Amino acid sequence: MRFPKIVILILNWNGKKDTIECLASLERALPSPKFATVVIDNGSTDNSVKAIREAFPEVPIIETGKNLGFAGGNNVGIQWALGKSFDWILLLNNDTVIAPDFIASFLKAAKAKPEGKIFGAKIYRYDDRERIDHLGGFWNPALAEFESNAFGKIDDGSFEEMRQVDYVCGCALLMHRSVPEKIGLLEESFFLLWEESDFCARAKKAGFQIWTAPQAKLWHKVSASFTGGKPHMHYFWWRNRLLYLSRNGKGCRKIVFSEGIKCFKLALLKSLQLFFTKADLKRTEKARRYRAGCLGILHYFLGRFGNCPSRLVRKK
Repeated sequence: MRFPKIVILILNWNGKKDTIECLASLERALPSPKFATVVIDNGSTDNSVKAIREAFPEVPIIETGKNLGFAGGNNVGIQWALGKSFDWILLLNNDTVIAPDFIASFLKAAKAKPEGKIFGAKIYRYDDRERIDHLGGFWNPALAEFESNAFGKIDDGSFEEMRQVDYVCGCALLMHRSVPEKIGLLEESFFLLWEESDFCARAKKAGFQIWTAPQAKLWHKVSASFTGGKPHMHYFWWRNRLLYLSRNGKGCRKIVFSEGIKCFKLALLKSLQLFFTKADLKRTEKARRYRAGCLGILHYFLGRFGNCPSRLVRKK
């Protein structure tokens, strides 16, 4: 039997400990089907490349030389993979640990749904082993957000059926090579967050089906990549949500402006609360998040994309 050729792309940015743990879990994966693993280092400054090479000398490392974000870094890997003879490309977050049958389960799902060309894993929380963090999502135009009936739920066996969805999380996204060959790569303007949503939306418009693969299980250290903390996340979430809407939403202009106004109102309210109350640490952090969200919205309207301002990144 010929197994589909699959390459696993792991993006690392100053996360050598997580990446090594992820690679160790891949090493424990069942011996078949055959797969290749490649690490893309996104300009790390923590001696990641040396540490990973020492721990796993057989794993190739592609060095980008600078932080290109989730989209840009993975695009380097996807372009490399398209130049080879791989049938499937799996994007896998470095802050994950996989089940031993993870790869085999993904490929079984692809065999069960041959019309599917993008598949998403069942993602549990690393620190809450039975709680589902992600299992696909559906677009709710009324809220201008994605929704999932599995998010935050304890896995009681109710989420075993494969479902066709609007998008799956880039934390563990399996794509057939035909998808990027037809629609192109991840949109690098997003840098971080919403890029896989945009990729899935473009794939769906091009006629590709997107499915969940609930038997493919892994555990994710949620938000490990957000070294700047919640302000960092809020900046990207608000800015890139508007970018997603402008690229994929119907009647998006009204939504974009209404969401922008809503965030600015919230930030103003929190600022007034801080002015009239004692600014303890919790209130200060909340205000930082709203200000970061407002800055993200402002940068969307100014057309400033890519990485966030360095001041939002908390120094370690």
